[in-house]
Amino acid sequence: MTTNVVNKGWFNPISLSVLLILITVSVVLYILQIINIPVLALFLLFSGLLASAIRIADQWERAVVLRMGKYKGLRGPGPFVIIPIIDRVSTYIDQRVRVNSFKAEQTLTKDTVPVNVDAVVYWTVWDVEKAALEVQEYQKAIEHITQTGLRDTIGKHELSTLLQERDKIAADLQQVLDENTNPWDITCQTVGIKDITIPQDLADAMSKEAQAERERRARVILGTAETEIAEKFEQASKKYTDNPVALHLRGMNMLFEGLKEKGSMVIVPSSALDSMNLGAISGLASLAKNNESNSH
Repeated sequence: MTTNVVNKGWFNPISLSVLLILITVSVVLYILQIINIPVLALFLLFSGLLASAIRIADQWERAVVLRMGKYKGLRGPGPFVIIPIIDRVSTYIDQRVRVNSFKAEQTLTKDTVPVNVDAVVYWTVWDVEKAALEVQEYQKAIEHITQTGLRDTIGKHELSTLLQERDKIAADLQQVLDENTNPWDITCQTVGIKDITIPQDLADAMSKEAQAERERRARVILGTAETEIAEKFEQASKKYTDNPVALHLRGMNMLFEGLKEKGSMVIVPSSALDSMNLGAISGLASLAKNNESNSH
């Protein structure tokens, strides 16, 4: 986790410019013999103190000012002035939304499966005063809280829940982080689970289990289809039982469709010649083929 508390020196464009101008003026006055060496030394000392009093905080920063060790207030953004020697800027705290990655390695789930989990948290400092005065090195504190909270959250859920309900896991983790960081006015805005890694042996077993489940579903679907087909055939048989003419026409139609196929051969019992009028059907098939040839 990268730190966002900045301890800047007094070096900045404004202070350096003021220091150079004052030193130049002092040297020129000394060369012109307007001032002597003791006065020159005082001028140089005054120049250093004045330059060190000028500080600058960036737009996203707030400077924590201490006076004789006690909290004086916040300064910034932009240039501000402190009293040299008496005042000092303790830190510059970044108030932008920050993102940090963290992980939990070889952490046991509720069903005792070791997993590696990578997560990310977006957080920001709302109250600089509380963050600076009530917790030491709050960045490290957040880092430890996130890792500990992630491990605790993993231990409360089973592996299937971790894999299928990442949003719920992230929401539970965010709640744990908020409970610990809100007293410092530090808010964890979003927590996301980037990756969950499980042992390779377990991954292979789960893959085989998923494949077996797919095969089972396929067999169930096939059996259901066979049952529906059987039911349709049963309904059709009842229709044909009460109507032999329809059965006869259905048989003729099936044979006719078979004879139309190019290069196909249909073998039927000889008794079908009389019952199904095979000669007429063959003639119709030949006529259909001739018509198809003429059309080409």
